[in-house]
Amino acid sequence: SHINRMFVLTQFNSASLNKHIKNTYHFSAFSTGFVDILAAEQTPDNPGWFQGTADAVRQSLRHISNLEFDYILILSGDQLYQMDFSEMLQNHKDRKADISIATIPVDDRDAPEFGILKTNADNCITSFIEKPKKDILSEWVSDTGEEMQKSGRHYLASMGIYIFNKQALYKLLNDVYPNATDFGKEIIPESIENYNVASFQYDGYWTDIGNIYSFYEANLALTAEVPLFNLFDNEKTVYTRARMLPPAKISGTTLEKTIIAEGSIIHASRIEQSVVGIRSRIGLGSTVVSTYIMGNDYYETLEEMESNVAKGLPKIGIGERCYIKDAIIDKNCRIGNDVRINGGKHLANTDHPLYAVKDGIVVVKKRAILPDGFVI
Repeated sequence: SHINRMFVLTQFNSASLNKHIKNTYHFSAFSTGFVDILAAEQTPDNPGWFQGTADAVRQSLRHISNLEFDYILILSGDQLYQMDFSEMLQNHKDRKADISIATIPVDDRDAPEFGILKTNADNCITSFIEKPKKDILSEWVSDTGEEMQKSGRHYLASMGIYIFNKQALYKLLNDVYPNATDFGKEIIPESIENYNVASFQYDGYWTDIGNIYSFYEANLALTAEVPLFNLFDNEKTVYTRARMLPPAKISGTTLEKTIIAEGSIIHASRIEQSVVGIRSRIGLGSTVVSTYIMGNDYYETLEEMESNVAKGLPKIGIGERCYIKDAIIDKNCRIGNDVRINGGKHLANTDHPLYAVKDGIVVVKKRAILPDGFVI
């Protein structure tokens, strides 16, 4: 996309994200590019924290006012997709738009879950409705193209991705709607009548991962033979920081549709349709099905293992003879031997000190310790 000046706006529970960004994204001393974190802060002008997406950008404008730019791209942090933003920017310029919104065609099943936009023949947005009821969907049909229409995707959903002209953004946030806190619910709907707002239709893979189930589903979808979000593509690289870890070591394990990250030591009996993160350890005779294991931040030394066993603590990772299904195992968990985690729709939503259950997915919390024989 050729974008190299980026700000990441963070607020709640952001320490690990801030650390990851700091350690991952570095530019040459000869470059003007950067990835800077703008954490929520209390100032004399803004004594409160970020109150919403628009308020977060408004409070952060003072940090970017000294930069030269004509356009600003605003993204959501809880979505997964592969888009070339330079195409969206060119479309914005060609249409001489004040605001551009990335849109994705959806069918009548998904439309009630999104903000739906209606466009005219020039792909200018003429109206907007938040989560319309099914009985009025016929009023919100847009020309999504022949291929999309054949698959029943007649409606344009907002992806929460915006390009603003600099002057339009400053005026909207500071003068026209100084108390508005959200782009999708306030700024965008109110701007359609007075500004040239264009739609940029995106037909590739996109999913919202803002809740537990969608996050879980998107990760396990990576294990498909040809995943919709394809990591095996030279043109669409996902960047992270190098950890200098050895390749994964696997002994006596049957693997089926599974991704295993570097540094893992696997002695499990079977792993099926799962994602296994860095430095994961899975003991003898264990079975893991439809589970995302985030891995560990460090290895235990032999001395640490012996000391922890003497204290009654399981080794870091997953022990022997465990059965884990429909779960997310967060970082640095200690799961003892003979533990059974059997997620599914039969489980009610709950929040336990060691784990949570949401929509049938069991989430073992970061650094949780599950003793031998623990059952969920």
